[in-house]
Amino acid sequence: QVQLVESGGGLVQAGGSLRLSCVASGSTFSITAMGWYRQAPGNQCELVAEISSGGYPNHADALEGRFTISRGNAKNTVYLQMNSLKPEDTGVYYCYADGLIASYRPRCWGQGTQVTVSS
Repeated sequence: QVQLVESGGGLVQAGGSLRLSCVASGSTFSITAMGWYRQAPGNQCELVAEISSGGYPNHADALEGRFTISRGNAKNTVYLQMNSLKPEDTGVYYCYADGLIASYRPRCWGQGTQVTVSS
């Protein structure tokens, strides 16, 4: 089993930045891809960014290059640097981690970390 704990969310003005962190514990040796999804009230769960075990990132096109995902050297941590934040980026951001066979957590499930961007 793998446990995921997100942190780094908060309230920020439009144009500001935040850095989210997600730390995995437990059977981390079996983790492959990690990433972030987000969900705003009334909206669907959507992919923000993901990164493979080899460090290859994939960011949602709609972000227009404002966000950058990275992985820690120990491979059990994933970060999301968010720049030029917009009010539409507001939502709960959820980390996920995939194993060799299945994901360790459903998308947009768990505690998440709240990001609120004021205009």
